[in-house]
Amino acid sequence: MPDAAPLLDAACRVDPTLVRRGVPAHVSLLYPFVPESALTDQDEKGVRALAARFPAADLLLEEVVTASGFVAVAVPGLQTIVDAFRTQWPGLRPYKGRFGAQPAAHVTVAMGADNPTAAAHVRAAISSLLPLHTRAMAVQLVVLTEEGWQPRFTVPLGVPDGP
Repeated sequence: MPDAAPLLDAACRVDPTLVRRGVPAHVSLLYPFVPESALTDQDEKGVRALAARFPAADLLLEEVVTASGFVAVAVPGLQTIVDAFRTQWPGLRPYKGRFGAQPAAHVTVAMGADNPTAAAHVRAAISSLLPLHTRAMAVQLVVLTEEGWQPRFTVPLGVPDGP
């Protein structure tokens, strides 16, 4: 979600340690996903098939959400696709259960904001940038490698994969 990059930039100006370096603004559909070493062709086909079922979406980001040490912006327009991914892989616990069984679709802005003052400054900085209009057009499968997060493939939303 390149249009959401200014949210991360604003948080970085408050405290650069709160923003994950090298990870662009995005909505995780299912994290953690299948580890790269266990990823099968069937998993990849499942990702492609789910992406094809959902059209590109115009989104309105307007609500800041916080949890302990965490600041994000809700993305309710992607909740249906997030739920579909969770249904497809029911054995995977989103965020290892940190935010409950059904965490809301969101763009993570800051992590480790355990200091309430820092979290409040991040919240104020990103609130001034909202509402934000953007468009989700694709799903990207990324895998964690020794070099960090690497894209495996990108598939457009709403476009059948192959014949």
